[in-house]
Amino acid sequence: MTDKNKQELQSMNHDNTASAPVGAEETVSYTDDNIRHLSDMEHVRTRPGMYIGRLGDGNLPEDGIYVLLKEVIDNSIDEFKMKSGDRIEIDVEDNLRVSVRDYGRGIPQGKLVEAVSMLNTGGKYDSKAFKKSVGLNGVGLKAVNALSAHFEVKSYREGKVRSITFEKGEIKTDQTDKTQDETGTYVYFEPDNTLFKNYSFHDDIVETMLRNYTYLNAGLTIMYNGRRIKSRNGLEDLLNDNMTTDGLYPIVHVVGDDIEIAFTHTNQYGEEYHSFVNGQHTTQGGTHQSAFKEHIAKTIKEFYDKNYEYTDIRNGLVAAVAINVEEPVFESQTKIKLGSTLMAPGGETINKYVGDFIKREVDNYLHIHKDDCADVLEAKIKASEHERKAMAGVTKLARERAKKANLHNKKLRDCRIHFSDEKNDRKEESCIFITEGDSASGSITKSRDVNTQAVFSLRGKPLNSYGLTKKVVYENEEFNLLQAALDIEDGLDTLRYNKVIVATDADVDGMHIRLLIITFFLQFFPELIKKGHVYVLQTPLFRVRNRRTKIKNKQVIADADASRDKKERKSDFITRYCYSDEERQEAIKDLGPEPEITRFKGLGEISPDEFVHFIGPDMRLEQVTLHKNDQVQKLLEYYMGKNTMERQNFIIDNLVVEEDLPEDELKPID
Repeated sequence: MTDKNKQELQSMNHDNTASAPVGAEETVSYTDDNIRHLSDMEHVRTRPGMYIGRLGDGNLPEDGIYVLLKEVIDNSIDEFKMKSGDRIEIDVEDNLRVSVRDYGRGIPQGKLVEAVSMLNTGGKYDSKAFKKSVGLNGVGLKAVNALSAHFEVKSYREGKVRSITFEKGEIKTDQTDKTQDETGTYVYFEPDNTLFKNYSFHDDIVETMLRNYTYLNAGLTIMYNGRRIKSRNGLEDLLNDNMTTDGLYPIVHVVGDDIEIAFTHTNQYGEEYHSFVNGQHTTQGGTHQSAFKEHIAKTIKEFYDKNYEYTDIRNGLVAAVAINVEEPVFESQTKIKLGSTLMAPGGETINKYVGDFIKREVDNYLHIHKDDCADVLEAKIKASEHERKAMAGVTKLARERAKKANLHNKKLRDCRIHFSDEKNDRKEESCIFITEGDSASGSITKSRDVNTQAVFSLRGKPLNSYGLTKKVVYENEEFNLLQAALDIEDGLDTLRYNKVIVATDADVDGMHIRLLIITFFLQFFPELIKKGHVYVLQTPLFRVRNRRTKIKNKQVIADADASRDKKERKSDFITRYCYSDEERQEAIKDLGPEPEITRFKGLGEISPDEFVHFIGPDMRLEQVTLHKNDQVQKLLEYYMGKNTMERQNFIIDNLVVEEDLPEDELKPID
């Protein structure tokens, strides 16, 4: 018997252990050969999640390619904080390759190799050289190097430039030349596309990241692809650029030695926070954000000397807080949540430092600005208190109803994995489809991934919530159940699904339902949209197919077979799903002559076998966004407000009557 036959037999025996006696399995050997040492670069490439969190493809701000960019920029920011270099030049080429040039002190050339390719090596271990850096020293540039197909670093110091190139963490060239260029550091990297599949840098995500850096570093100029980004008023600029509704009073902006805060109130529901540590955007908050929330409410309550609830004080609050901490400790390498409790080793607590600052500065501000701030703020608090008390009874009943519905809610078909499952690797895949009617929800339910995809079925058109108070969320059964399904009553910290997908027909009624649902979120849960959780599902309008034997272009057949899933049975038909009339025309051209054309009028018309392709990995989603210049309130008032003559005239002037042609008349347009 050959060694291969023995291995196969052992494998068969292993697969049938149920019938084998206990202890009959062969013991796996554990010897010196099983102990393997990985080099620094190998370890990063083998376990990238330990160093940058998720990989991703660049569609989300948390994706790994932005962590790589951030790690490079953080070093340049640390130079600026040490008062060396007030300009950073960043260029992104073809959305694939990045170069960053700063004009700081430059990495010491004698340790350049160690600084970019050996873990646990770095100047930031010396707190004198970098008093308040972004933290987790000795990792950043090394991770970028290891996870890049191509990496280059140049250090300009004392009339010399040392340049080193790497590929996947392996050094390729190293040379030193004379130079007349300014002192500083240059880093070029191209993420490894074998790790970051089909990645690309998104301009809006990069620009948001860079603007955050400038808000926190007054006087810093960032040149991004030739565009100048600079902030003169710090966190006040951040709030002005990000608020989608006007503040009720002028932004309160106060700056201390190692702390800066800015805040105002709006008529929106909920709370909105932007928090930073040493220039790092802590998107999940941390000890500094918790301290701010506690003490801003406490200080305002003590100022008025009335028994106001903290929830009423913070309702509608939009705020930003930034602190500088010595040797900060974050809860992960991605640095999105601060874990430190002390401002410096052996120093006072973050909670006390933030609390004392807010108590002193905010209390003084309110006393000085009674008319234009304090009085307006108290009116807002009283309005929130009045609304909360008015719906207290309704809220109690609604919560009891939602609790029962969680057990017996036929409209919600839940999934196994949720966004709030912190330890589950697939939590970011979790999503919920909000559908219209039972036929559409039935198709999605039969096609979905039960692990990560939930379905919530609407009963006809939901209520138009524009201009209504939050009481409607609890009085309206459907809205209340939707809120309970998402688990967002007390904020997004408990959000159950990463993606909330509105899946309606692509007709007039479907568009109206989309607008009603988005209006609901804009009215009561704007943070859900601002944080990028709301999407609209794009579904095909046409199916174009033809028999293999009739298609003249054989390359089309070959391409279709090449893209076919290995588990998918070879069909007699080659099929194209088209999301626009242009795609339909192209499909007719490729699959001709005389292909079969089907127009989908609703989601319920698409069979589950077909629908699985539209909600799988290649699902087409359009993200619902919310920006400062969107004029949301005006748009909502126009489209969802009272039926004015202006809107009626607009509809009449722009009315298009679409003729529903028989399928045999859906021919290509010459």
